[in-house]
Order: sequence, then C-alpha cells, then structure tokens
Amino acid sequence: MSKHKHLVAPSILSADFAHLYDDIAMVNQSEADWFHIDIMDGVFVPNISFGFPVLASIEHYAKKPLDVHLMIVEPDRYINQFKEAGADHITVHAEACTHLHRTVHAIRDLGCLAGVAINPHTPVSQLYEIIEDIDLVCVMAVNPGFGGQKFIEGTYRKIRELRALAADRNERLLIEVDGGVNDHNALALLKAGADVLVAGNYVFAAKNPAHAIAELKKITPKLISV
Repeated sequence: MSKHKHLVAPSILSADFAHLYDDIAMVNQSEADWFHIDIMDGVFVPNISFGFPVLASIEHYAKKPLDVHLMIVEPDRYINQFKEAGADHITVHAEACTHLHRTVHAIRDLGCLAGVAINPHTPVSQLYEIIEDIDLVCVMAVNPGFGGQKFIEGTYRKIRELRALAADRNERLLIEVDGGVNDHNALALLKAGADVLVAGNYVFAAKNPAHAIAELKKITPKLISV
C-alpha cells in the first residue's frame, strides 16, 4: 500500500503555557498538520495536564485539527464534553476501557476520528478484535505521563506488527507515534509504517520550533510503500 505524506502533530504539553497563544500561532503558521493535546488526570498517569477550559481556549485560536489524547480513567464519562470543547479526534487508552468497542463507536457517533492508544507494555494483539473499527492507533514510545523521556526501541517492532495486523482489514488506519520522536528516529519510524509523528520536546525546546516541524515534514519527501 502506498501512503500519502506523513503528518506531524506538535504536542502542546511541551509548549510554554505562559505564552500559549504564541505557540498556538506558531503551529498554525508552521507545516504542522494537527495539534496533539494530552489530557492527564493524575490517576491513569502520574501527572495532571489540563482540562476543558484550556482545550476550549486552544480550539478558539487553532486553525488545524485538535488531536486529543485522553490519558484518563473512565474516558466514556467525558467524551461528549471533549467533543464540545473542540476535539476533532479523540484517542482513548485500551488499558482504560473495559468496553473498548462501545467507547470507539461512541466517539465515531460524535463525528470524531476514533483512536486507541497502547502503552509500551501492551501487545498489538490486544487490538485484534477492534482494528476494523478504529481510525487511528497511537503507539506510546515512552511510558505516558511526562514529556522528554527516552524513546523505547521496541516501538519499531510494534509499528510493523500493527501495520501487518491492519493490512487486509483496515487499510485506512493511521498509526501515530507518541514519545521521544525527533529527527534521529523519525525516518526509521516512517519506514516501519508510522503515519503521524507526535513531537513535543523536540519541537518546543528547539531554538526555532517552526523549523523543527519543517525538518520532520521533509524527512520523507517521496511516497513510502509498505
């Protein structure tokens, strides 16, 4: 299968919250495709990020889709509210959903892209029964909760396994990689079968964040065949 040019989604968790408008404007004007927004509750992951008011504020100024990643327990309770606050894509963790099929279809019924994230210890095989029903899989390349962590090398294998799993059953599936993505591993991730690169620290810690985004976008100027 040939895929279109890969997407880049800067992670707002790494932005400067004291100058959030400036960082939103930078992403709007950059070559980025999505805003990646991590929602953390301090229960599912050992950190707390932000909730509905901040998401709504980002949505007010954002000119690109909001890719909302819920690192929370009982995400079903809040799906409608995240849609109302501006989410275009909603990704839940497989580990947090007792009835994942129901949750995925509730997201799609709202008109959002439905994503499922898997932690580093979660095997791709856990998505076997749901692969046809989802739009996106977010492969965590670090243990979720904090930015700036070291990339886990087993991620490449998981992406290849996921691409193989989806090959005959969901060719439209987007594979997103979140955690430790930079200009050193991006090409290998794309060759393994990734479609979407989430980059936080690499982008926002750069002297020129827009240039860092452009560097990720130009890594594979040609179509990739897998």
